[in-house]
Amino acid sequence: MPDTENVIAASRLSTELAASDLEHEAWEQARPVHLTRYWSGDEAPAGRHAEARLVWSESALCVRFVCRQSEPLVASATPQTETKTLGLWERDVCELFIAPDARRPERYFEFEAAPTGEWLDLRIQKLPDARETDWEYSSGMNAAAARVAGDLIIIAMRIPWDALGGAPGVDARWRANLFRCVGTGSTRGYLAWQPTHTARPNFHVPQAFGWLIFKGGTNEGRQR
Repeated sequence: MPDTENVIAASRLSTELAASDLEHEAWEQARPVHLTRYWSGDEAPAGRHAEARLVWSESALCVRFVCRQSEPLVASATPQTETKTLGLWERDVCELFIAPDARRPERYFEFEAAPTGEWLDLRIQKLPDARETDWEYSSGMNAAAARVAGDLIIIAMRIPWDALGGAPGVDARWRANLFRCVGTGSTRGYLAWQPTHTARPNFHVPQAFGWLIFKGGTNEGRQR
């Protein structure tokens, strides 16, 4: 069933996670949110569904996507992960858009990660009739990915607080949205946690962003 709420609760950890800690038990502390609908609000096939969980620590925000992959990957045959990959949005990818200043959601950051471990980070300002993108923005983010259990792919990002202007406090409320692009050609799918309801696929609709709330942890610092 698709989410009807517009809130993501990110759980706080006292331990630090790396992007490569794809199956660390700390992820179970966060309530999953589900990507089951296209940007239009229409239900997507189950083979394209994904869930996301967000956790935060003293140093960084981490997000993990677990994606159903029932069709061939659309990915680079020669991926590189040393620098950002422009045009990553044209392949299979998961995305986080986040606006730390809830009063100005039109100023936000875009982070992408692919099943190949490739990544992209951008700083954006949405204007009434245009969009300004800082292509040289350097967040220091890390990404990792792996295929597990046949038709499941796990993708994670770690974004340091310096990249977002500083760490939030407990119960801070930021604006955010989550997306997944999958498939190719006329059947390409654009999934959104909070659908943007535009005439054509468009994720850059900050007024459609939901809320990201930074919760305190109840079992902080659990070790393996």
